[in-house]
Amino acid sequence: MKTLLALTAVAGLFAAATPAFASAELAKAKNCMACHATDKKLVGPAYKDVAAKYAGQKDAVDKLAQKIIKGGSGVWGPVPMPPNANVSEAEAKTLAAWVLTVK
Repeated sequence: MKTLLALTAVAGLFAAATPAFASAELAKAKNCMACHATDKKLVGPAYKDVAAKYAGQKDAVDKLAQKIIKGGSGVWGPVPMPPNANVSEAEAKTLAAWVLTVK
């Protein structure tokens, strides 16, 4: 019985961690990490800075998802973010939601 409870607890922790891990993997797969890092500015802003800027905004996931898909400029400096045609709307929302959790 104790073993079953321990395994259930471990499975629950793994399941809770999987979405964040999966989103980091999605960011790598979609080549987002070529220009962004979680904790430092590269070509684009650090994800933690994006999360801080959009914290508390109810429409942040939708705003960021559209920026991921369509690109943008002027918000973080002179270097524009190119559009990402290889990212679906669902993937963009997953990525945006993940970015907003980065601290």
